[in-house]
Amino acid sequence: MRRFLLVVLVLGLLVFSLAYRELTKPAKPPAETIVEVVPGMGTRAIGALLAEHGIIHSQYAFDLWHVVHGGTLKAGEYQFVQPASVPAVYDRIVRGDVYTRTVTIPEGFNLFDIAQAVEDAQLGSKEGFLGAAGQDVALIADLDPGAKNLEGYLFPDTYRFPRRISPGQILAAMVRRFRQASASIGLEGDYHRIVTLASLVEKETPVAEDRPMVASVLQNRLSKNMPLMTDPTVIYAAMLEKRYRGTIYQSDLKRDSAYNTYRHAGLPPGPICSPGNASLQAAMHPADSHFLYFVADPSAAGHSRFAATLEEHERNVTAYRRGLKDGQGSH
Repeated sequence: MRRFLLVVLVLGLLVFSLAYRELTKPAKPPAETIVEVVPGMGTRAIGALLAEHGIIHSQYAFDLWHVVHGGTLKAGEYQFVQPASVPAVYDRIVRGDVYTRTVTIPEGFNLFDIAQAVEDAQLGSKEGFLGAAGQDVALIADLDPGAKNLEGYLFPDTYRFPRRISPGQILAAMVRRFRQASASIGLEGDYHRIVTLASLVEKETPVAEDRPMVASVLQNRLSKNMPLMTDPTVIYAAMLEKRYRGTIYQSDLKRDSAYNTYRHAGLPPGPICSPGNASLQAAMHPADSHFLYFVADPSAAGHSRFAATLEEHERNVTAYRRGLKDGQGSH
């Protein structure tokens, strides 16, 4: 009897030793590996999948750890690069530490730019994203009831999304970020007007400290019912009609588009890009000025020269043309 118990004990210790070894010995996949745990997949199937790809040594050790440790394994894609033990791999799946793709949206990106960035990140097609952006206006119905799409309300930021995500979910995340940002700066009132004006400011100057002054020029022209005459709106009109050729032609300036602020006074029908916080704040609180014109300053890269009269503005434009071949345009 004692010999039998001794044999059982030795066998038990051996099994425990082997199990412990399988649990704690790190396994390294042969290369960067991404596996997908699909919804409804059982623990045994997950363990088999991980073992098949060399991420763990044994699916049975994975099953054992599940019995001991418990927890809910979450569906999604997981990326494995570094060696990891069964408990480490198991804990990642319980946490839902899924593999994500990064999408960076700089300030001033419009819907077309954002759609391209989403497609480049392999998160869906550009066309599908643009279609959803025109359909999901209910996301901002309380902010801008008349909005035709989500232009201007997809906040510039760096986002991380799992691969299997719908355009609607991406849009909802970006609108949610806009709401957070706008609340942080106290944006309220006429969202449509503020965001539209901010989008023009965003496109007109890359210099944050110039934005309140640029906003004042636009506001002063609006107050006098003067056409804003902003090149970015003409470009946007061409992009909407899929005819933008990389520069502005006379035919673009003469085009009878509601976005052509050379032909039509007032703001365009809606935002032309996603403004950042600095531009939103400038639109909310324009500088107090009497300026009606601005042009890029060739002596201070990125900055602008401002003028109250057409004569003064023309002198600034002459200086701009002499000092700089490429600039922001004149207004």
